[in-house]
Amino acid sequence: MSGLKSKLLRLIEAGGPLPVSAYMNTCLHDPQFGYYATRPGIGRDFITAPEISQVFGELLGLWSLHEWQILGAPDPFSLIEVGAGRGTMMDDMMRAIGQAGGGQRFQLAINEASPVYAAAQEARLSQFHPDFLGAFKSLGEQPFLLLANEWLDCLPARQFVQAGDGWRERVVGPGDADNLAFGLASDKAGELSVKPAADQANVEVQPALDTLCETLSDALKSVRGRALFIDYGTSERAPGDTLRAFRDGRQVDPLAMPGESDLTVDVDFGRLARLARARGLDVAGPIEQGPFLMGLGAEARMQALIKANPAQDQAIYEGVRRLVDPAELGRRFKVICLSAPGLPTPAGF
Repeated sequence: MSGLKSKLLRLIEAGGPLPVSAYMNTCLHDPQFGYYATRPGIGRDFITAPEISQVFGELLGLWSLHEWQILGAPDPFSLIEVGAGRGTMMDDMMRAIGQAGGGQRFQLAINEASPVYAAAQEARLSQFHPDFLGAFKSLGEQPFLLLANEWLDCLPARQFVQAGDGWRERVVGPGDADNLAFGLASDKAGELSVKPAADQANVEVQPALDTLCETLSDALKSVRGRALFIDYGTSERAPGDTLRAFRDGRQVDPLAMPGESDLTVDVDFGRLARLARARGLDVAGPIEQGPFLMGLGAEARMQALIKANPAQDQAIYEGVRRLVDPAELGRRFKVICLSAPGLPTPAGF
């Protein structure tokens, strides 16, 4: 039995079944056994857009340079990435920004929960002297752009199931033979913070989206800035049961290997947009990733790379195609931008 499974069973024995959100948070962030504390997964358990093609980070770098200019080219200025993985995206961004003749006044900040990834980021991005002390702590002290790719999907989700007499929260408790199993809380849930569709029997809610919008709203009351989020999810209705686990590139049972597999859920972009607007933020999107990247010049950048590296033409083409093709990442991934009130519509929207 893994160390984290044993720890979870002890926690459940002492305090009762865990909400799915608490289980998810422990699996990902337990300091001794948690996934992000122990297992560097990018390229092993999963692969993200910056690892597929350098075009992704380069376009976001040029987007950042453009939006900095829209903000009035402020100095000082913070360029922030949340959940930066191995630092690939920020490295590509800064290369593109530098080649365009900008970035000298950018102060980089990285917000990273994983000590494994933080070490990789420090090694890769040291020439840019980023602040690794926690970008959210100083958010709002000066104008900023914040970017996060595949970060929202890791925010823990509560799950609720319609059980005849009302909604009950889904929990994780003991199963047979020292295994974990899903069940339902004995008490009915209170009023849900989302409105399920008429045909939905289960629904997911990420409480941290409320906190995120409140944090951004507070920061953008003091300074001008934007926050760009890219992730997979839906905007038409609240997600149902989307909890998934990945290990070594394949999907596995979310309860089978706690701490040894990545846990993820679909993002409710519709709810995120509503929360942001309710707190006075301007909202652009969500739109699909494919049209967003094409609008930023993905095809032109691809052609330039192929011209400069003809021996790698097929690999370059395939990488960009995966990012924009509706049958690949182009439709499933969404892009949303939350901004201080009164700014022009951001590029790509």
